[in-house]
Amino acid sequence: MAISWSHSGGSGWSPKWNFSVLVGEIANFIAYMFAPAVLVTPLGALSIIVSAVLAHFTLNEKLRRVGVLGCGLCIVGSTMIILHAPQERTPSSVEQIWNLATQPSFLCYAAIAVGVSLFLMLYCGPRYGQTNIIVYVGICSVVGSLTVMSIKAVGIAIKLTIEGINQAGYFQMWVFAVVSTTCIVIQLVYLNKALDTFNTAVVSPIYYAMFTTLTILASAIMFKDWSGQRASNIASEICGFLTVLAGTVVLHSTREPDQTVSADLYAPLPPKIYWHIQGNGDVGKQREDDSLTCEFITVVRQDYFV
Repeated sequence: MAISWSHSGGSGWSPKWNFSVLVGEIANFIAYMFAPAVLVTPLGALSIIVSAVLAHFTLNEKLRRVGVLGCGLCIVGSTMIILHAPQERTPSSVEQIWNLATQPSFLCYAAIAVGVSLFLMLYCGPRYGQTNIIVYVGICSVVGSLTVMSIKAVGIAIKLTIEGINQAGYFQMWVFAVVSTTCIVIQLVYLNKALDTFNTAVVSPIYYAMFTTLTILASAIMFKDWSGQRASNIASEICGFLTVLAGTVVLHSTREPDQTVSADLYAPLPPKIYWHIQGNGDVGKQREDDSLTCEFITVVRQDYFV
C-alpha cells in the first residue's frame, strides 16, 4: 500500500492528499485485485523514476548520470519481474480468502508480525525511536505487509461483488476491512514519525526494501504465489527485485540532503553596545552590562560585537 508524502515546511512532514495522489492510490488498489502482490509491490519503484524525471523538468532538480543509472536499474529489474511473475489465481469467494488467511503458516506469520510490531511500538519506540531508523521504518514495513494482504482480500471481494457474486453478506469481508483500516492508520502515524525524524533520502530506500521484502514473503505464504513455479522463474524474480532495490538506493543516493538549521543560529548573541549622547553633545559607546548614569540618553540604534 503506497503512501505519498510531501514536506509542509513547518513542524515536519504531513500527508498531501491531492487529486493525483488519490488517483494513484485507487489504481494501486485495483492492481491488487488482478495481480499478485509479488508483482505489484516491487513495481512501486517505477513511481520513484516518474518522480525523479518530473522533478528534473518541473522543479529544476538535476538528474545526474548516477541518477539515470538508478532509473535504468529500476526499469531492468521491473522488466525481469514482469516477465517471470506468476499467474494470479483469484479465489471465488471471500470465504476462500479467509481459509487462506487462517491457515497455520500464515497465522504464524501474522502472530510474529503483530508481536514484532508491538515490541517495536511499546518498548523500542520510546527508547530508540529518535536515534535508530529501523524502529519506525520496521513498524511501517511489518504492519504494511499485513495491510497489503487485507487490502488484497477486500479488493477481491469488491471485484467478485461487481461481477455479480455478492460478498457483502460475509462477516469475513468486514473483518478484512477493519484490519486494513487499522493497519493503514498505524502506517501513517509511524511513517510520519520516521520522515519527521530522519532524512527522506535515507528513509525511502530502507522502507522500500523492508516493506517490499516482507510483503512478498507474506503473499507467498498466504496466496502461495510461487506454488508450481519453476526454480529458474523464482530466481529471476528475486534477481529482478534485487536489481530494482539497487536502482532505488542509487537513485536516492543522488538526492541532496535535507537542509538542516545551523546550530550557530541558536548560539547566544554577543553583548550589545549602545550609542549615547551626553549632555554636552559628545557621542560615546557603552556596553549593555555597564552601569548607565542618569546623564546618558540611549539612542535606538544598537551595534553588536562581531
